[in-house]
Amino acid sequence: MLSFETEVEVKFSEVDSLHIVWHGHYVRYFEDAREGFGKKYGLHYLEVYQKGFVMPIVKLNCDYKRPLVYGDIALVKITYVETEAAKVIFQYEIKKKDTQELIATGETIQVFLDTNRNLCITVPDFLADWKTYYQLK
Repeated sequence: MLSFETEVEVKFSEVDSLHIVWHGHYVRYFEDAREGFGKKYGLHYLEVYQKGFVMPIVKLNCDYKRPLVYGDIALVKITYVETEAAKVIFQYEIKKKDTQELIATGETIQVFLDTNRNLCITVPDFLADWKTYYQLK
């Protein structure tokens, strides 16, 4: 199972009038983890683009458990979920660093479009090679 973890420090600009992190920022925290995962495992957006594909998110889920506040440090863990379909699934877990409290969980699904923005219904060759390299098949 491939995973990556990154730290996020909650900034003043990320809290709302209730003094908690505005819900939309959790999606950005997922994105930060996705970028880190891509850099670590060779599935970075620019690398995928150079191979002739883009990976738009077609489904996003975030389940909020507890709020983060200004100054908190969160650990955002992303885990790759294997599928035979021509898509990429990631699961997320956000925990408060100092207490390990579960803050939020989530999932994203991304598909592949070619340079003409046509949906790919088969797994691109580069992704099949990537899965083989990481022994995911």
